[in-house]
Amino acid sequence: MLDDGRYASISEMAAAEKLDRGYLGRLLQLTLLAPDIVEAIVDGRATDATTLPRLLTSLPACWAEQGPAVELEQPW
Repeated sequence: MLDDGRYASISEMAAAEKLDRGYLGRLLQLTLLAPDIVEAIVDGRATDATTLPRLLTSLPACWAEQGPAVELEQPW
């Protein structure tokens, strides 16, 4: 919605969606997750320790460094 220009800012979007601005900002950080982590979550390979509160904590910006910070089941 931000990319499409529907909202000009996170603050505007938060107000329109009736969300706390800080919470929405943390949710938007999920868009920075490494693709392999997103795929593992969608495929059901994330462990029970991979929770939304855990993902909303500060994760490294570098995708290669995110893997060790998020518990995923091995594909084998």
